Amino acid sequence: MSWLILILSGVLEAVWATALGKSEGLSRLWPSVIFFVGLALSMAGLAWAMRDIATGTAYAVWVGIGAALTVVWATITGDTEFSWLRLLLIAGLVGCVIGLKLIDPAHE
Repeated sequence: MSWLILILSGVLEAVWATALGKSEGLSRLWPSVIFFVGLALSMAGLAWAMRDIATGTAYAVWVGIGAALTVVWATITGDTEFSWLRLLLIAGLVGCVIGLKLIDPAHE
């Protein structure tokens, strides 16, 4: 259950990061509201997951998921240009997140 919560929290990290960019310095209401709600839920989920997952692993997975999804979303929406190198680097990041999950002590 902790891993599911951590993954959902990583998704919410991408939500709040994207909303923060769209809020224009927290000057637009709805992106700012989405930012604060997403941030609170993402942090709460990260904290909950850290009860069972080591801090370093949980944080790295949370950031990796959030970063990868933020870049993917920006590419899909046209905020960032697509490149094969960018895709390769995101794939490497996702591979590292999966690797951290696989070496989690609970699975030894």
